[in-house]
Formats: sequence, C-alpha cells, structure tokens
Amino acid sequence: MSDNRYDVIIIGTGAGGGTMAYHLAPTGKKILVLERGDYVPREKANWDPQVVNVDAHYNTKESWLDSDGKDLHPHTNYYVGGNTKFYGAALFRLRTEDFGELRHQGGISPAWPISYDDLEPYYTQAENLYQVHGNRGEDPTEPPANSPYPWPAVSHEPRIQQLSDDFARSGLKPFHVPVGVMLDERNPTKSRCIRCNTCDGFSCLVGAKSDAQVICVDEAIKYPNVTLLTNALVQRLDTDAGGREVRTVIVERKGQIETYTGDIVVVSCGAINSAALLLRSANDKHPRGLGNSSDIVGRHYMGHTNSVLMAISKCPNPTIFQKTLGVNDFYFGSDDFPYPMGHISFVGKLDAITLKAGAPAIAPNFTLELMAKHSLDFWLTSEDLPDPNNRVTIGRDGKIVLSYTPNNLEAHTRLQAKLKHAMKQTNCPIHGNECHQGVFGQGFFGRNFYVGQRIPLAGVAHQNGTIRFGHDPKTSALDVNCKAHDLDNLYVVDGSFFPSSAAVNPALTIMANALRVGDHLKSRLGVSTERTTSSPEIALSR
Repeated sequence: MSDNRYDVIIIGTGAGGGTMAYHLAPTGKKILVLERGDYVPREKANWDPQVVNVDAHYNTKESWLDSDGKDLHPHTNYYVGGNTKFYGAALFRLRTEDFGELRHQGGISPAWPISYDDLEPYYTQAENLYQVHGNRGEDPTEPPANSPYPWPAVSHEPRIQQLSDDFARSGLKPFHVPVGVMLDERNPTKSRCIRCNTCDGFSCLVGAKSDAQVICVDEAIKYPNVTLLTNALVQRLDTDAGGREVRTVIVERKGQIETYTGDIVVVSCGAINSAALLLRSANDKHPRGLGNSSDIVGRHYMGHTNSVLMAISKCPNPTIFQKTLGVNDFYFGSDDFPYPMGHISFVGKLDAITLKAGAPAIAPNFTLELMAKHSLDFWLTSEDLPDPNNRVTIGRDGKIVLSYTPNNLEAHTRLQAKLKHAMKQTNCPIHGNECHQGVFGQGFFGRNFYVGQRIPLAGVAHQNGTIRFGHDPKTSALDVNCKAHDLDNLYVVDGSFFPSSAAVNPALTIMANALRVGDHLKSRLGVSTERTTSSPEIALSR
C-alpha cells in the first residue's frame, strides 16, 4: 500500500485538473493524476467532419437520464486533456462586473466571494501558459489587465474582416476573439498551427491547439514525481472514521479495483461528474454525499443558453479559420433592453457534411454545398441563472440524472434579434445591404450544431455550478480556496465552483482558478509559490 500513497491526487486532466498538475509538478511532491479515459488516438479521423460531427465517434458512449427518466447522450469527451481536446479554444476573462451581483430580466446573478482583482494575476498567468492570442482595448466590456496578451490576435480572413468593418460602420465595436492556438503569423513556415478548418470541435492532429493535454499534462509528466494513470475511473472517495478527511480513492482500472491514498485530493471531473462523484461517495458521516451538509452539491447547474445562427450571403464565405470575430456591445444590455443579453462570436466554419445531418431547406435554391460556401456561422451565448432545482442527482441504477429548466430566455431572444438587425445594416460592395438573405436555421446539424435553436441539454460543453464556493457553509459547498467546508483535504477545481455562469466561455476562468488554488496548495505543502508557467516563446518552439 505504501507505493499507493501520494502527497496529492488529482482526478481529471482537463482545464482544471491538467492545469493543476502542471502547476504543482515542479514542487517535487509525489503526485498522482487519474484520468478515466485515454489519449485521443492520433489518426486521420481526428480531422474528419463525418466522423467527428456526424458520427460523434469521440463522444462518450455513456448515457445519462433527464428529469423525465429519458436517456440523455451527453456531448462530452473522456480523454487526457478533458473537453479541451475538442473545445474551440476561445479563452475569455470574465468581465469585472460578472464577479458582482447583476440584475437580469430573469432574476439575479449572484456575486462571487472573490473579486476580479483577486483573479487578475492568475488570468495573466493562464493567458501566457495557454498562449492566448488577442488584442487589448478592442472589446468594450473587457476588464482591466496588467499586461498585454502574450501573442497578437489571430487575424481576420477577408470575409470576416469585411463583416467586422460593416459592424464598426454601424456603430458596433467588434473585436478579435482571444484564442489559444500555437500560431505564429509572422513566421508561418515554422508555425506549429497551420490555421486549418478543423479546430473548433476537433482534436488537433498536429498538437497546435492550446489544450490541457499538450500544454499541461504532457509537461507535468516529464517530472519524475508525477504519475499519470489513464483508463482509471474513480468510483468513489472514502473518508477516515471521523469523516474529516478523504483517505482513499477507489479506482476501477483494467477491470480491477485499485485504491490510492492522498494527503490532498483534488477533484476536477467537470461540473456534472464531480458532483456525481461526491454524491456517490456518501457515507455515515456524509449521508447526502461528501461535502454536502449544505445540500448544495449537484444543485445550481448552469451551462449557458447557447445557439448557433447561420447567415446566408449572396457573396461566398471562403473563410477557413472563422472563429476570430466577436461582438459584446449587448453583453450588459442596450437602451431598449437594460438587462444583460450576452455574447456574439463564431463557431468553426460549417461544412456540407455537417449540415447534411438532418438539415432542412434553409434558403431557397441553396444546396447544402452552396449553403456551406455562403454561410456565416454565429455562436451566441447568454447567461443562465443559478436555480437550485437545476441539478445533478444519482438515479437508483447509479446513472447520472441531469434536471434542467431553461431560464432567463428573454435575454437570448433579444440577443438573437440584435444580431439579425446588425446583419441588415451590412453594406456589401456588390449587393449593398441586400447581400445577407437573413439569419436562418431550424433543426439539428450534426453533433453540436442546432442551427436556429438553443443547444439542448446534452450540449454540456460549458457546464458549471453544482459545487459552488462561498464564505457561508450553509449556502456553499466550498470555501474561497475551493476546499470543501466539510473536509480538510478535498478540493474541487473544475467549473463546479462557479456561483454564476456569466456569458463567456468558462475555460480560462477554470484555468486561472486552478493556478490560484495551486498557489494555496503550494503554501499548504510548504513549498514556494514561485510562478511556474512557461513563457509563450518557449512554448511555441516546442
């Protein structure tokens, strides 16, 4: 058993767990990293839209249940690097105001127990570590930063630049989306990223996307004190007799049950699976689940209100890397709707194969191939509000049950209307303001694309909440350092800790918070909190 004792056990290798492993690796402490999946196979199919978007080959085959007891097949991935292997790598800071209480048309978004200033230095570290490309000063809602982005923004291709110019002429303030890719446009022959059309939603075949496996896990396991076990599914966490510490981590691996002991246990399985793990670990001292004396664990699930809208233009859109443009003018509202609406940006360029998976006739006289060549494919995100009845529970058969009723929907409807209006203001040099035939879409297009509709419950890419942090043990499960109030050595560092969801992608905040909690753990372990993130110049030359 002595060989199975570790100073730190980290469960999960995504944005939270992978970043934590990287941050603690230089401490010399004995660290075990557990991942339920394996590495994504490096194969040509990584870049095949039929395999990825239509067949959902890399999705988990696991099924959950919805609140009605119907099977739910989650759009999630269990691999080293977690969901960052397939994310679009848009890496936003939350806005300063997102950390305070915000009044929405649908209710109140609660304040966080920390401020933006508390997280700002860790945002900077995370942006450097994950090689974020962006331009400060363009986004009208961006929070203050103490340093520029480590790399200049990914440039717009001509069709997206034209749209950006049109938006600017109409009075909007379009900006370059901050993206984590290993792209060097000044030296393209040596750039690791080739700026392809298989980034958003795909695993990068050349390892040029800033995902947690490439950036963090692969670097962490170079240290002899760090051990990674793949295909290691954590079944439960057992405590000592008094219930104050997690003593053993029970793992199913290669058909066998293995046990590991850790002085500190860090859970980072994603907001849904982390909550499920704590609930499954109930015992006599924690009858409702670990860290759940408040009955908070599993509650307040949020995943944003997201939708994809497709604008069809008379002019073609030959853009390859489309995810460079964003609009936040309506993030906090407008003159005619004084409540937050959300964020507008792009998904990766849709193709005919993806559209073929159930697409109706959107625009008259357009084939799927023509639609793909002429479409501008927008991604809209609005904040959903924490509701204690939106929650993760465990069914009698042990399956995850995800119950969710959408809320704050008027904000998203208004955001969609703002985009449709903005598209009518564009001024094509050939077709004037008649170039765009409208913003269309009704139906399901492949694995993640529900054009014109809200992304359904199975789309859990932005999952957060479920194990919120706070000062009061009666209303939160974690303290401000993301340690369980009820246990002395249990931490959670994925998106579970969010008290509110804001309206931008959560990944960078999860990464920054993992670095923040990592510094706390370094102090607890009695080691220096000296910065450990690599410079972007070194990282890009790997």
